[in-house]
Amino acid sequence: MGGAPLLMDVYDRLLKQYGAQGWWPARSPFEVMVGAVLVQATAWSNAEKAISNLRAAGALSASAIRGLEVEALEELVRPSGFFRAKARKLKALCEFLCERYGDDIASMSMDGTERLRRDLLGVYGVGEETADDILLYALGRPVFVVDAYTRRVFGRLGFDEAEARYGEFQALFHERLSRDAALYNEYHALIVRHANSTCRSKPLCEGCPLSAECPRVGV
Repeated sequence: MGGAPLLMDVYDRLLKQYGAQGWWPARSPFEVMVGAVLVQATAWSNAEKAISNLRAAGALSASAIRGLEVEALEELVRPSGFFRAKARKLKALCEFLCERYGDDIASMSMDGTERLRRDLLGVYGVGEETADDILLYALGRPVFVVDAYTRRVFGRLGFDEAEARYGEFQALFHERLSRDAALYNEYHALIVRHANSTCRSKPLCEGCPLSAECPRVGV
C-alpha cells in the first residue's frame, strides 16, 4: 500500500465534502436487484430510465418480468444499453428468485451471505460486482462493492490493491474497516459521487477533498 492514506481518513473527507448520499435509490429490495443488473456498463441515469419504464408498465416484480415476452422486456430496458443481454439477465435472475425462494425476499434474507453470494454468481449475468450490489444494498450484508470507480479513486491515491483481482482488492476494505453494512453502503456511494463529480477520467483536482493525500495532484 505504500504511502496511501488510511481508509477511514478517505471516508471522513468524502463524507465532509459531499454529505450522506442515501444510496441505493429504490423502493424495494427487488428494485435494487433489477437496478444492479441494469446499471452494468452504463450510467445510473440510463438504468433509472429503464426502471421507470418497467414501473410504468406494471412490470417491476419478478413474476411480471417472467411473464413478459422477451421482446417486450427488451424494449422496456432499452435505455440501459445492451438491452437484449440485460433482458436475458433479468429473466434469469427472476427465474432464480422463483425457483429458490418463491419470490420471497424475506426467505432469501434467511440464507447466509457466503451461500447467497455463491448462488447469485451462478445466475446468468450476475458477476461479482452485481452480486455484491445485491448483497449490500438489497439485503444489507456487510460486503464491500468494488467497481471501476473504486479502482480509479484508490489507484490514484496510491493503493496497489486497486490493480489486483476483485477479491484481493475487496479484502483491503474487509480487513481494514469494520464489517458494517451501513458503513460500506455509505462509503461506496461516496466513492461513486466523488468519481462522477471530481475524480473523473480526466480529474478535476482543484478543490478535491483528497488532494492532500493524492500523488496525482500536480503531475
